Amino acid sequence: MTAPAAPLPFLPLTRPTIDDETIAGVAEVLRSGWITSGPQVKAFEAKLSEYFGGRPVRVFNSGTCTMEVALRIAGVGPGDEVITTPLSWVATSNVILEVGAKPVFVDIDPVTRNLDLNLIEAAITPATRAIIPVDLAGLPVDRDRLYAIAKKHRLRVVEDAAQSFGSLWRGRPIGASGDFVSFSFHPNKNITSIEGGCLVLNDDREAKLAEQYRLQGVVRTGFDGIEVEVLGGKFNLTDVAARVGLGQLAHLDEFTARRRELARAYFERLDTPAVRALGLGLPVADFETSNWHMFQVVLPAGPGALKRAEVMARLQAAGIGSGVHYPAIHLYALYRRLGWKDGDFPRAEETCRNILTLPLFPAMTHADVARVADALVSILQAHSQP
Repeated sequence: MTAPAAPLPFLPLTRPTIDDETIAGVAEVLRSGWITSGPQVKAFEAKLSEYFGGRPVRVFNSGTCTMEVALRIAGVGPGDEVITTPLSWVATSNVILEVGAKPVFVDIDPVTRNLDLNLIEAAITPATRAIIPVDLAGLPVDRDRLYAIAKKHRLRVVEDAAQSFGSLWRGRPIGASGDFVSFSFHPNKNITSIEGGCLVLNDDREAKLAEQYRLQGVVRTGFDGIEVEVLGGKFNLTDVAARVGLGQLAHLDEFTARRRELARAYFERLDTPAVRALGLGLPVADFETSNWHMFQVVLPAGPGALKRAEVMARLQAAGIGSGVHYPAIHLYALYRRLGWKDGDFPRAEETCRNILTLPLFPAMTHADVARVADALVSILQAHSQP
């Protein structure tokens, strides 16, 4: 008798790849005795600045506080409005509330799933001070159109580029141009510092102010001079985290190339007439500018369609992880209490109800992609059959 095949190991939604050199480097930092913000933070900032063409960069303990700090530097506060998308992690709009301003949501483009730039100008009022666009799954928002609108209406831009480190616009890295550009180094991002983020700024004045906001507003002079000029927070990155970030940054091109290769493999399995007939929506097939932070499909909708939670449960039973990125922000209880409701942004709501993130990380193989794609198609086909 032939022994039954061993079950395949569980395939998670994502998993960081951290090499032995980086792990050894972290051990060196721990032995050094300087484990909070210090020389590794400065080295990480220098390398990031080099990557962004010499622009000032400051690192923080998350990619959330970076956006809050950018808004504060821009002078956004109570009575102001900031335009953004309802399809993002809730941090994108929470930071607007945090500085006392009002989020103004604009519906998405159903193809790119990013903020619909055609709708922005209709949302601008005399109170509008800034725009926060999001590069969902690493696909860049059209920077040319975005900044043309911002310039016309004299608005600041805080790019929520949390998902697009390594993505390009006109051949240059996202962050090499523009206004404020915020990145996340959370473990699920394309490079990680365990937790952390960075903010790309316009000049040294903004960089100095970012440093103040990063650490309680403190300014030090000489041996014992301490002054506090602004209300800051506790947002500094540790040297341990910075050392991980330095190790990851060295592999950015390799990671990005691998993600694009795996995304192509997904399209080879899913971009077929048979799969399209099932009603599965695929992302934009962009292999030039996107870093493929995530591979997201939109499940078939309508009466009788299989619920997303059931699809996820069946994938889980097959040993495959999946995720939801993201529920519609304006339909969270916090935002409903502020006046938003079902039907306000129908395209975002439809996408958010049915969007599903499939596993995609550099250590995956083409066989892993085939396993995920085939399992998803089998689930949808089984449900569609009478």
